[in-house]
Amino acid sequence: MTTEEQFRQVMAMCREVFVAKLHDYGAAWRILRIPSLTDQLYIKANRIRSLEVKSKSLVGEGIMPEFVAIVNYAVIGLIQLCHGVADKPDDMSADEALAEYDRLAEQSLQLMLRKNHDYDEAWRGMRVSSYTDLILQKIFRTKQIEVLGDEELLASEGIDANYMDMMNYAAFALIKLNFGDTL
Repeated sequence: MTTEEQFRQVMAMCREVFVAKLHDYGAAWRILRIPSLTDQLYIKANRIRSLEVKSKSLVGEGIMPEFVAIVNYAVIGLIQLCHGVADKPDDMSADEALAEYDRLAEQSLQLMLRKNHDYDEAWRGMRVSSYTDLILQKIFRTKQIEVLGDEELLASEGIDANYMDMMNYAAFALIKLNFGDTL
């Protein structure tokens, strides 16, 4: 499989979870503000790091579902940045949410392909734990951007770029966990 095929496959796996939760809960996430989503991403990434250090889960779930959750919360964050926060979760239908999911997953893929070209798939030589650390770094950067506000930024990319990078790092981790280190 090519990198693009692997990426599409792990994103399809993440989408399946998103679809199932959208069915069960509707778009309840539409009420979440950006700092709440950033905190949710922090919880997931911190749990992954904790499990990587401890090498044991007392809850019984491994790190793969957490990387899937990071992909999906990053997508939700990007949707919220684009559409704003809703007062009630019924302002977006399941079909609209899935169309947005697909649009953002494609944007993420295209960004990954551009960066992959320039970096010669350097991510394949990295450890999964490095993706965890990079995601945590992006979360702390995002929190600082939230404190400063977009108008105060001097040199950084915005929250959207950080969410997109988190999504791609989580997808890289899922590729490595599902397919191993070889292309």
